Amino acid sequence: MRHRARPARLGIALAVALATAGCSAADTEPAAEQPAAPARAASLTSCGLQVSFAQPPKRTVALDQTSTETLLELGLQDRMAGTANLKTKIPAQYEAAYAKVPVIAPKIATGEQLRAATPDFVIAGSTDLFTKDRAGTREELAALKVPTFVSAVDCPQQNPAGKTPFELLFSDYENLGKVFGAEDRAARLAADQRAAVAKAGENAAKVPRGEDQPTVVYLYSVFNGMPYVAGRTGLPSEMSRIVGAKNAFDDINEDWPEVTWEQVAERDPDFIVIGDLSERGRPGDSATEKRAAMTGHPVVSKLAAVCDNKIVQVPGIELDPSVRSVHALGLLADGMKDLGYVR
Repeated sequence: MRHRARPARLGIALAVALATAGCSAADTEPAAEQPAAPARAASLTSCGLQVSFAQPPKRTVALDQTSTETLLELGLQDRMAGTANLKTKIPAQYEAAYAKVPVIAPKIATGEQLRAATPDFVIAGSTDLFTKDRAGTREELAALKVPTFVSAVDCPQQNPAGKTPFELLFSDYENLGKVFGAEDRAARLAADQRAAVAKAGENAAKVPRGEDQPTVVYLYSVFNGMPYVAGRTGLPSEMSRIVGAKNAFDDINEDWPEVTWEQVAERDPDFIVIGDLSERGRPGDSATEKRAAMTGHPVVSKLAAVCDNKIVQVPGIELDPSVRSVHALGLLADGMKDLGYVR
């Protein structure tokens, strides 16, 4: 059962905590351990809200794994006061940095857990973590002088027309670099990932088009026996476009809609991408379980993609927008070559 925070009491308590945040931080973290950053103001618009900083944040809380790994990639672990909602293991390249960050909640953080961390900045990959019964709304936190940031990928109504999900991710890096005075590191990260996207798309022109264009189903999870696949608004549709494939469920205007196995069979994809979520640990999450669900289904098991093992396996978490998504994109591009779709 979800714990529901009481907004009024939360607001008072958080205000008191924030008023004493400087003292508590100084007692536990010597100033010498904080990395140097330019003491300059920054201002930007995040998901429709203007946020301003007199100086770079020192006690940032990341409400999800996506935001946490972005900050770690930018080398900002010493500017973090907390993390929450870890879904899978932290990759090896982030382990040492992650060990320095307090875990304020193993799952979704409540307002009380956020208050205890005394943040001066709160970021999240999605807007649904900023609700009254979770961390508190962005407006409530703004009233308490705590700026918030939401990934541009989760704010389609606020984004410039035609900007791809990857470009929105790169804008997140650049905006966070501006906030923390880490522009050079953010620019390098964005440039490296732009290059990775370009490399993944190098062979798209060599992939058949029209009726011969290969179609793909992205199997994200299997819950209560039902498949969840990538719809039109999820990142995999953009990944498909980059590598020259077509998402078979592009006609569903959702990120990860639940469908039936019969619908998967009707689409009869040329190949299937399985998102392995073994580390999340829910029933039906592992790639092995997903393969078993397909081979055990009387209709899906007869699809050519299943019979001929035309399957590409990628880490499931990388199919959602994150600093790691370019890795899954590269695996998809390589898989297309291995399956013979590149002329």
